[in-house]
Amino acid sequence: MSTQNDESHGLVLGVVFGLIVLVISLIFGLVLGRGAGRVAAPAAAAQAAVMPPATATVAAAGATETVASDAAGVQVQGEVVKFFFASGKTDLAAGAPDALGVIVKGVAAGRKAVISGYHDATGDAAQNEELAKQRALAVKGALVALGIGEDKIELRKPEVGTASGSNAEARRVEVTLE
Repeated sequence: MSTQNDESHGLVLGVVFGLIVLVISLIFGLVLGRGAGRVAAPAAAAQAAVMPPATATVAAAGATETVASDAAGVQVQGEVVKFFFASGKTDLAAGAPDALGVIVKGVAAGRKAVISGYHDATGDAAQNEELAKQRALAVKGALVALGIGEDKIELRKPEVGTASGSNAEARRVEVTLE
């Protein structure tokens, strides 16, 4: 009888230990998956994207995109580069120079870069407008640092400065080519 109890306890402990290892492995997998959660758009779609961690999706060939974090990020959609900003911040996301490559090429081909800053609807409207302007100036500074002449860059205040979508999506600066 004693050996049967020992075998039963051993079996139960083995199952419990296995479940613990499984749960720990799952947690590590999720944590590592989030850190590597940057999704690049397909090369066939000729899009590049550099996104902040915890971003839900990246647009690919007509799909909508979602920005779900309060971190800085940048997305390239054709000839439009969108910079997303953390709340109250003007810091550009890592990868900004690479993302601006399409704009640099367009300006080299004789086009003009147009920068527009948007903000979310939270907080003081006047402060938000100034913050959107400072963010646009930060993007302009990145273009100038890449060798674009200031005469080839236009800061344009959007007709509606408060962008739609989530607050994370609204806190952005868009760079387009004309």
